[in-house]
Amino acid sequence: MLKRTLIMAAALIPLVFSVSSTAEAHCQVPCGIYDDAARFTALREDVTTIEKATNEIEKLAGKTDAQSANQLVRWVTTKEEHATRIIEVISTYFLTQKIKPVTADDKAYTGYIQKLNTAHLVMRAAMKAKQTVSPDSIKGLSDAISAFEKAMK
Repeated sequence: MLKRTLIMAAALIPLVFSVSSTAEAHCQVPCGIYDDAARFTALREDVTTIEKATNEIEKLAGKTDAQSANQLVRWVTTKEEHATRIIEVISTYFLTQKIKPVTADDKAYTGYIQKLNTAHLVMRAAMKAKQTVSPDSIKGLSDAISAFEKAMK
C-alpha cells in the first residue's frame, strides 16, 4: 500500500510543477511591462492548437487500439490545457492588470463594460471549447478573442 501511494505521489509531482508554471501569465508586480499584441498572438496560437486537437480527437474517435487510446487522451489533455491557458491569460493578465476599474459616472464607463463583457465572453467560449469537439465552439472562441482585442484598443 505504501509503495503504491509513493508511486502515485511521484507521478503527480510533474503535474503539480507544470500547473504552477503555466498559471503565471504575467507577474503581478507593477512593472509596467506589457505586451498586449504578444498576448493576443499567444491566444490565437492556443485557439489553433485547440482546433488541431479537436480534429485529431475526431480522427481517433471509435478506434480501440492502445496507441489510438493513448493519443486520444493526449489530444484531449492538450485541448484542455490550451483552453485553460486562455482563461488564465484573460484573468491574470487582462482582468487583473490591464482593465482598470471605472465608476459608472465616468465617461469611459461604456468602454470599461465592453472590455469586461468581451473578456467574459472569451472565458466562457474557452470553457465551451473544453466541453465540446464542435467546430462552432472553436469559431466562437476565435470570434470572442477578436471582439475582445477590438475592445482593448
